[in-house]
Amino acid sequence: MAVSKATQEFVPIKEIRDGIVVLKDGSMRAIALVSSVNFALKSADEQQAIILQFQNFLNSLDFSIQISIQSRELDIRPYISMLESRYKNELGDLMKIQIREYIQFVKNFVDQTSIMTKTFFVVIPFSPTAINTEAGVLNQFVNKKETKESAKANKDHFEENRTQLEQRIGAVSQGLTRCGLRSIQLGTEEIVELFYKTFNPGDLEKPIIPA
Repeated sequence: MAVSKATQEFVPIKEIRDGIVVLKDGSMRAIALVSSVNFALKSADEQQAIILQFQNFLNSLDFSIQISIQSRELDIRPYISMLESRYKNELGDLMKIQIREYIQFVKNFVDQTSIMTKTFFVVIPFSPTAINTEAGVLNQFVNKKETKESAKANKDHFEENRTQLEQRIGAVSQGLTRCGLRSIQLGTEEIVELFYKTFNPGDLEKPIIPA
């Protein structure tokens, strides 16, 4: 008889803490949301400058990064729901007609055209030294009298590793700024929401409850 396994067993995430993803092997990841640039609208000289600057940015890093792009169909239901609420509260007959016609226009346009949204992320990694990793494993086997001390040691290791990771985050942020891109590090709740939507894409098709 096949035994089903929980999704958590297939995801190498131990915890998400203070805006940092801690993996089961002890390594850490920070995730930054990055703005985009319309490359096609740039002149040839501007395009070349962007390419060279991005090349310099990558060459300046002494660690690897991961660039992730999420492409999803635009969900206009919240926008339509807002317009419907505005329609109900509108007192003027002319404005009600215009809102209703606009709602119908938006619905028809989206039905005929697939509108996609793209979101860009940069994942910055940090793997602690072997000594810190071994210390963390040993702390799991200390007796109960040492629980507070081991907890403090684990916290100290986390803070030390986070400091190293934050230095990398700063280097990536500065490099992206030189390329004309803005970036912001995701917090704990934002990371949880990101992973939830990644592993549960079907939730986008759930009905929207009108306000």
